[in-house]
Amino acid sequence: MPKTSTQRLGIFVALAVVMAATRMHHSILHHFDALPDASWGIFFLAGFWLRGAGRWAFPLLMAEAVLIDYLVISGQGLDFWSHYCVSPAYLALLPAYFSLWMGGSLLARYQVGLRLQTLGMAAVAFLASWAVCYLLSNGSFYWLSDSVPLPRSMAAWSANMADWYLPFLQTTALYVGIGAVLHVLATQVSRALSGAAHSSR
Repeated sequence: MPKTSTQRLGIFVALAVVMAATRMHHSILHHFDALPDASWGIFFLAGFWLRGAGRWAFPLLMAEAVLIDYLVISGQGLDFWSHYCVSPAYLALLPAYFSLWMGGSLLARYQVGLRLQTLGMAAVAFLASWAVCYLLSNGSFYWLSDSVPLPRSMAAWSANMADWYLPFLQTTALYVGIGAVLHVLATQVSRALSGAAHSSR
């Protein structure tokens, strides 16, 4: 469904707000502190909804993610670069998040509307791009971060990936699922309004 510049901007702002509200450990929205981080789902949905706007939307979302991390860490009185989660592996978040963006973007390019075929394509695109993101983020942290004690091994890495596999998959799938429901509802409403406009002519 083609989108105007205003619609793209509105979608971007909505996604950015959700990421800010869930990525911050102590957000200004105190009643929603328990919400899991939506960042991975946001990048997949952004790739789908904002396909063609990657030159500005992806860098801005990436910059937002880093800024939020910086504000949260420095807000705790800690040095950003000495934090447990920040290491040379932090740079791997760029290709990791981009893989999710590309998964959503490819789905947007090849989807065939609200059909069963699109659902299958969505599942494949989501699981494939999520797996790449997970391997890049988890693998880079395990092998490059000083926070992981030595010695390291493939067996230990496999165990680490297994520990976090389901929680990360469930959280990302939750947000992508919510986005899918919103997409279907918006598409149906748009069709209904378009049909009503045609019938009134």
